[in-house]
Amino acid sequence: MFEYILDNYHLIFFIIAVLIVIFIFIFKRFKSKIKKEIEKIKDVESLNDFIRPYGYAYDFHQDIFYTVIDAWQREMGYTRLYDEAAAPSSMIIDCEPIYFEYDNKRWMIEFWKGQYGMTTGFEIGVYHTDGLDLSNEYFNWNFYDCADDNNMLKMGFTLTKNNKIIMNRRGIHWWLTGFKLGEFSEPWELQAKISITLKDLNMRNSFIEGLKRAGYRRGEMLVEGKTVFVTFAEPKTPQPFTRINEFDEITQKKNKLLCHSYNELTRDYDNALDKIIALKDINPDMLQNLLLMGKKTKDIFKM
Repeated sequence: MFEYILDNYHLIFFIIAVLIVIFIFIFKRFKSKIKKEIEKIKDVESLNDFIRPYGYAYDFHQDIFYTVIDAWQREMGYTRLYDEAAAPSSMIIDCEPIYFEYDNKRWMIEFWKGQYGMTTGFEIGVYHTDGLDLSNEYFNWNFYDCADDNNMLKMGFTLTKNNKIIMNRRGIHWWLTGFKLGEFSEPWELQAKISITLKDLNMRNSFIEGLKRAGYRRGEMLVEGKTVFVTFAEPKTPQPFTRINEFDEITQKKNKLLCHSYNELTRDYDNALDKIIALKDINPDMLQNLLLMGKKTKDIFKM
C-alpha cells in the first residue's frame, strides 16, 4: 500500500486538489444561494418557510424550534449508527433506546437529550421493523422505519435544566422534539418528564418490559390506562462508543463558545426570530453557518 502511494503520489495529489476545488466551488455557490434566501426572513412565517424544507418549524410562544411531522428525516429511518455519528457532529447527547416487541414487529422508542451544537434539546422517536434481527451482544445493527401515520403515538415531555423548565411539548407524532437556540447545557443538567400513550394495553405492557430491560424499576414509572409516565435523567443504557470524555469536553467547549458568541452579539434581542433577523447585519457569516446546520445534515443523508 505504501509503495503504491509512493509510485502514484502525483496522481493522488492531483485527485485531492481537484476534489478541493470542486468542494470550494460548490460551497461558494451554495453560500451565495442561501444568502439570498436568508434575506427573505422577516417574520415567523418567512422563518418557517425557510426552515421547513429542513424538517423544522419555530414556536414563537416558547421561542423554540421543533420538527414537523412530514420532515424529510422520516424517510431516513433509524439505526444505532446515527447515535454513533452524533458526537463527531458536535452533538453531545444522552441516548436511551427502549426495545420491545408488539404486533409481530420489533419496536424502538428512543429518548435523547443534550447539546446539539448551538441548541439545547430533547427528542422522542418512534420506530419499528419486521426485518431480520441483526442485533448481537455488542451492537444493534437493526434498521428501523420511522412510525407511519397509523403508528404515531400521543406523547409529551417537559424538559428542565437544573429544575427550571425550558420547554413543554405535546402531540401525536413519530418524532416529538424541541430545541432552544443559544442555550448551552451539559446533558447531565437536563431532565425530561415523559408521557407516552401506547396503542393498547398489550403494547403498553411490552413497552414497560422494555423499560425494565433498559434498567428502569417499576417504581420509577407511573401507569394510567394506556399511558406510561417516566423520567429520563441519568441514562441507564450503554452510551455510544463515540461518547468519550476527553472528546466530549473539547466539543462542549466549542459549543459553549458558539452559544456565548451568539448571545453576546444578539444580547439586545429576547427571542430567536429577532436575533436571527439582527444577525443578518451584525454577523451574516454566523447566521449562514447556523442555518446551514440543517442543510448539511440533509445533504449527508442524501449521499
